[in-house]
Amino acid sequence: MSLKDGIPSKESATTAETARAPIDRLTPVLERFRVQASLFHSGPLCGHQVFDATPGRGFLHVLRRGEMDMLHGQGPRKSRTHLSEPTLLLFARAVHHEFINPPVDGSDFTCATLDFDGGARNPIVQSLPDLVALPLERIAGLGAALDLLFAESDQVRCGSRLLVNRLFEVVLIQVLRWILDHPEEARVSQGMMMGLSDPRLAKVLIALHEAPDADWSLERMAATAGMSRSAFAAAFKAATGTTPAAYSLDWKLNVATSLLRAGRSVKQVALDLGFVDAPSLSRAFRRRTGSSPREWLTLHQGTTG
Repeated sequence: MSLKDGIPSKESATTAETARAPIDRLTPVLERFRVQASLFHSGPLCGHQVFDATPGRGFLHVLRRGEMDMLHGQGPRKSRTHLSEPTLLLFARAVHHEFINPPVDGSDFTCATLDFDGGARNPIVQSLPDLVALPLERIAGLGAALDLLFAESDQVRCGSRLLVNRLFEVVLIQVLRWILDHPEEARVSQGMMMGLSDPRLAKVLIALHEAPDADWSLERMAATAGMSRSAFAAAFKAATGTTPAAYSLDWKLNVATSLLRAGRSVKQVALDLGFVDAPSLSRAFRRRTGSSPREWLTLHQGTTG
């Protein structure tokens, strides 16, 4: 560091400040793969409720008051959990779950469905466990959003349902922030969210997410992370469960699905994502999905999955 009379120079201070500057790990993903929340219940839940697994659909439940037993999963993997404090329950993917409440004076809930762009192929969905259960007090700053959400969901006013849906999306973003900072506690083991929780890998993933058309060689990724190629490749595989090259291609093809659904032609998508031509995109797409881009679009247009 350059010093003059014991004071860091302006240039050195700026460099240090840049190194410490926070980075936005979620926006590049959420801008590409949006999520829509839809309120479907607010108030007591009594007795036995069943929430079936619907492809492409998740759930966000907020237990506001009371206690209950929750079952999730099916067959030998079914788990039973007792909840006795205000808790947020995030089922990002299609998971069968059941709530068992007293027959009278059941627990108080506010609940929404979550439709993730890309459904089960959404990169956030792919990198989260079946269930994230968090006591509300664990998430700093969540109270203000929940207070407004509850106030709007408890009465009918002009635009209240639309506002509640947007507030559920705000709550989801706050939960995802918490998961990035506490992946082990959220039981995230591998995937994009685990990669984004590592500051070195996050630099690479953010750059890759923002520019999927770029040539992301191993050398370029390692340099962005400030690591040697071998150390970077090992850390990347341990965090995400895949190689840097495979992740880069998978991200391109995930983005391709969102562009196709938005109405882009196969030729334009290929150009936008850095493929040599449309046939190159089609071959990679077929290897990954088992169908051509046009066949895939015919199957998935108008759906979330």
